[in-house]
Amino acid sequence: MFFGNYGYYSRGYGMDSGMMWQIILIAIPFLLCIGAQVLVKSRYRKFSQIANARGLTGAQAAFEVLRAAGVQNVQIMRVQGELTDNYNPKTNTINLSEGVYDSTSIAAVGIACHEAGHACQYAAKYFPIKVRSKVIPMANIGSAIGLPLCVIGIIFSSFSFLFTIGIILYSAVFIFQLVTLPVEFNASSRALKAIEQSQLLTAQEYNGAKAVLRAAALTYVASMASTLFTIIRLLLMSGRRK
Repeated sequence: MFFGNYGYYSRGYGMDSGMMWQIILIAIPFLLCIGAQVLVKSRYRKFSQIANARGLTGAQAAFEVLRAAGVQNVQIMRVQGELTDNYNPKTNTINLSEGVYDSTSIAAVGIACHEAGHACQYAAKYFPIKVRSKVIPMANIGSAIGLPLCVIGIIFSSFSFLFTIGIILYSAVFIFQLVTLPVEFNASSRALKAIEQSQLLTAQEYNGAKAVLRAAALTYVASMASTLFTIIRLLLMSGRRK
């Protein structure tokens, strides 16, 4: 009798499988994103406190990567913020944050060389970066209105067609992130190859720069996984609604 009552109450107040999957699909990407951010910041903090033996600054290291690849007419600029480093193809500039531009740390060299790797990709007309450029406009639209349209389509059954439009638009965000992965991995590969061939860092310092870049790459993987799990969750919600 005791076990029978327990079963009754568990069915009455327990969590159904649909709700459980919703929680799982929210929790996993959340933990992945938090974990990736914690890892990249901890590795950056660790290797930003260790100077490289040659005393190269981030700006100098980026220049060496460009020189070795024969890439010219790229400006290396200083920008404000932490981990705000980027390559801007429109202005053809490598923008290095304050903690990277003048820093002689292992992390600074790794990050600066990674951004120089992006400049080399554009100079070499790297195919995945062309594909990513084509997807950006649709991804921007999907990021702005994809989710709202999905929510409206789920809540109001008479506007269910909006869900289809929304999920297609939001899927463009996932495609953009998927295409971004080879771009980021290749930029790091170019950076590490240049560091090794030009002997910008010692073998031990090279491993430190590699650890920083690998951690940074995981943030892109986590973001893509988060978008994918969101799409799956929306599809499950739409199916339950129907």
